[in-house]
Amino acid sequence: MKLTYNWLKDFVNIKIPPKALADKLTMAGLEVVSLEEKDGDWVFEIEITSNRPDWLSVIGIAREVAAITNAKFKIPCAEGASAYGGKSKIGLEIKVKSNDDCPLYTARIIEGVRVKESPDWMKRRLELVGIRPVNNIVDITNYILIETGEPLHAFDLDKLAPGQELEILIRRAKVGEKIITIDGKERALDKDILVIADCKKLIAVAGVIGGKDSEVTESTKNILLEAAKFSPVLIRKGRQKLGVSTESSYRFERDVDIETVNFASLRAQALILKETQGESILFKSQPKLKPAKPKAISLKKQKLDAVLGAAIPVLKIKNILENLGLKVKITKAAINARIPSFRRDLSKDIDLVEEVCRIYGYEQIPTTIPSIIAQRIETSVYDLNLMVRDILASQGLYEVITHSLINAQLLNKSLIQDTGITLANPLSKELEILRPTLIPSLLNCIAYNFNRKLELIQIFEIAKKFEQTKPESYLLSIGLSGTKTSCDLSGKRQEKMSIFHLKGLIEVLLERLGIKSFEFSPTTHSAFKDGACFSLVVAGKDCGIFGEARQAALDAVDIKGQKVFLAELYLADLYRLIDLDRHYKALPNYPAITRDISIVVAADIAVQDLLSSIKTLAAPLIKEARIADFYTGEHIPKGSKGLTFSCIYQSDERTLQDAEINSVHQKILENLKSHFHAQLR
Repeated sequence: MKLTYNWLKDFVNIKIPPKALADKLTMAGLEVVSLEEKDGDWVFEIEITSNRPDWLSVIGIAREVAAITNAKFKIPCAEGASAYGGKSKIGLEIKVKSNDDCPLYTARIIEGVRVKESPDWMKRRLELVGIRPVNNIVDITNYILIETGEPLHAFDLDKLAPGQELEILIRRAKVGEKIITIDGKERALDKDILVIADCKKLIAVAGVIGGKDSEVTESTKNILLEAAKFSPVLIRKGRQKLGVSTESSYRFERDVDIETVNFASLRAQALILKETQGESILFKSQPKLKPAKPKAISLKKQKLDAVLGAAIPVLKIKNILENLGLKVKITKAAINARIPSFRRDLSKDIDLVEEVCRIYGYEQIPTTIPSIIAQRIETSVYDLNLMVRDILASQGLYEVITHSLINAQLLNKSLIQDTGITLANPLSKELEILRPTLIPSLLNCIAYNFNRKLELIQIFEIAKKFEQTKPESYLLSIGLSGTKTSCDLSGKRQEKMSIFHLKGLIEVLLERLGIKSFEFSPTTHSAFKDGACFSLVVAGKDCGIFGEARQAALDAVDIKGQKVFLAELYLADLYRLIDLDRHYKALPNYPAITRDISIVVAADIAVQDLLSSIKTLAAPLIKEARIADFYTGEHIPKGSKGLTFSCIYQSDERTLQDAEINSVHQKILENLKSHFHAQLR
């Protein structure tokens, strides 16, 4: 939408310079995308949002300027525009086939016009907003379109069907009908296009473009001035099918204000009578003009203050809303506003809050911390299962869904000692037991994918287990196997899945569930290799098991030459221990210092014990201690393992000095040597 600074000043007394006005408009939601000084005026180009068709006019934006600057808004007059009487020898009848297609159509007959060049002031304003002047009649319709937002069209009355009676028909086009439009092109029409016709021919594509046969020229003496409201959907369809876009169609598509129709017609008539010395003869509308009942919205002052976080004076609120064209009445209970027809975007009390805020100024609303009432929300098992799924999926795992019924032979071959519930009358031998564990099903799934040449398998399943003497409960089963290919700056890198990948996934899951204190304790299980099986212990309770599957269990599903790592966690036990409350603290003000420790220890020493020792000795300066590297092989003695720990030191009160960190770090090294017989690498 283009308009000029001086044009705005016709309707509001602006006391600030154009650049300052552009900033204020942008802050209020009317983004000024360009501002250019031209021919002694300033041209604003404003990005208009689709919900504000009232801004597609100088008057609409002037109203906003008046509200923003707290200035008086002046409505233009249409002096002399209503002076018409029944002197015309031509009768006029308007027929609208469908009120849905055309809720209002008005026509004015003006006789004795003198078509000539428009006055310089009008041509200049039109040129500044990008409209080419044609003649005084056409220019006035374009001028009023930009000024009011209501598209108008003038027909040469004498080119319409001659006779005593003139019939204007608003209807859908017939299939195969054609019209030559004012751009000289012949256009084929169909039933989705709304047209204006007289009793013999088409004279315009409604709301889009006029016909060549009825356009106003220098020889025109009498005109019919059209102002209407058309269906936005129908105008959009017609415009798209014809491949033509005009200033008129742009506004009709966004729905013009029905109460502006007659005002724009009167305003155009006043200018035509003044500039052409014509005479207003006749006016007709279909249906008859009836003022619509204004919509009302009630807003409680307490709600406005609560939403904005600021107490704006009631009189200020009233002034803002009235400057925007609303009629406001203040009571003890609420702020009651009657909404004008051009503000169809206002429908709820929160809309009034937004209007007050943007005109009052976002920069004047103080920054406050919202008051939050801490309330523990009970989360259902269903929601927790969804959360676990999301966590594992975010780590690159794929969810599988397998059958709850399995083969008894598969259960035994998988080295599972638990017995499920045997069906009395199974449908087949493959579906005879309600499974007490998900491991056999997961092994089957891994074998299926290996047989189809998949190189990497990362899967999980959440399902119920069934036992004779216990209620059914949810298990989480995870399966990893194969080779993972990743890319870094050095190129492609391949890494075989290991028990450490599985352990890391479990740690991520527990951390996301808010379980901070847990241990991995060595254990034994018939389905897992000795020395490669661990139980998950949380708060002294066994909550799961994980490890490397025995080859005998892999043979049951014919997996050869691959290591498979499995975990099975008892979700019911974990869910009783989770903590979903989140506590936030400020970022540290002082830098952290990282020191690494590389040692060689016996293979049977638990990493968890080493970490616990490091954290205990380095407290409270140590913020985090984690294993950064694990290595066995060349240069590491048999029966030993190489470990690198990364220790992060930081204080919330001051910057740590090297001397105090060195002292703590030395204590850690000495303790590792004396208690764990560690050797520095």
